[in-house]
Amino acid sequence: MVVYAIAFIAFSIDLAKRSAAATAAADATPASAADAPARVGVLQAAAAASATSGVTSGDAAAADASKRPAKIKLGSAGGPGAGASVAYGRSPALRVGVAMTVLAWLLHLSGTVLRGLAAGRVPWANMYEFALTGTLIITTVFLVVIVVAKQDLRFLGTFVTGLVLVLLGIATINFYVSPIPLPPALQSIWLVIHVFVASASVGFFALGFALSVVQLMQARREAVIASAKAVKASFLATLPDAVSLENLAYRVNIIGFIMWTFTLMAGAVWAEKAWGRYWGWDTKEVWTFIIWVVYAGYIHARATRGWRGSRSAWLAIIGFSTVLFNFTVVNLFFKGLHAYSGL
Repeated sequence: MVVYAIAFIAFSIDLAKRSAAATAAADATPASAADAPARVGVLQAAAAASATSGVTSGDAAAADASKRPAKIKLGSAGGPGAGASVAYGRSPALRVGVAMTVLAWLLHLSGTVLRGLAAGRVPWANMYEFALTGTLIITTVFLVVIVVAKQDLRFLGTFVTGLVLVLLGIATINFYVSPIPLPPALQSIWLVIHVFVASASVGFFALGFALSVVQLMQARREAVIASAKAVKASFLATLPDAVSLENLAYRVNIIGFIMWTFTLMAGAVWAEKAWGRYWGWDTKEVWTFIIWVVYAGYIHARATRGWRGSRSAWLAIIGFSTVLFNFTVVNLFFKGLHAYSGL
């Protein structure tokens, strides 16, 4: 957890540097914006002189040049930097954050493997072990996505490492139990398949949740800019626009939804093997289905009903909230055949 904390601090420093870069860009634009009218006057005079000379090619070139300054879009704070995206160069803090996340992942993986060896089984038979494995997979999904994605998504490190820190901290303090043998109902190959796929889907849902949160923040900033009101320079100016973030969240959540669908189906098959019925309206089964319905509604509403923008993001956030509710409240306060919290 200490290495995750270092990674979180490094990513947070990077966000602070992004805010500083956005502020510097906004402060640098008023002077250039003030010079714009003078440049327009010079180019217009050149266009007029060219028109009187009767040179057709010069007339076209000057007219084209005279139009260019008119396309300068001034930000709400007096310059382009206040509203436009700001180029953000290399960041040592960002590289340190990624390196620490990789190191934390290796240590996390080693700890999870050792827990499995100590228990003599796969390490996801109770809440502590599921949190241990689930956070490992969340980190794994994040590292894989930042490698394969076309856009630079390392800025999500603050959200991902922060979430992992919170979940690991809660699990270590409140959910820890010593390794114990499996109950008879869990002694099945379906434990490996069902729970692992469920953990993987939660990893994708977590990344989609982070993207949706940033999307809402970016959409609010863009709405303020569109209304020609003053907008405070922030790290959001260095991030992708809200539409790109929404598209990324949608793709990530689709992968998670496919895996969660398999989780639901595999759970039904396992239930038939363990208890002689595919579905029994147990609390855990119900909430697994509720999660599926929420994400199915999210995908359907966005694909066919045109629910884009903030409504789409809120549905994704609600979906991940149901995942967290299923893991915490349902496991702790509801009794049933799936009461395997180990507490």
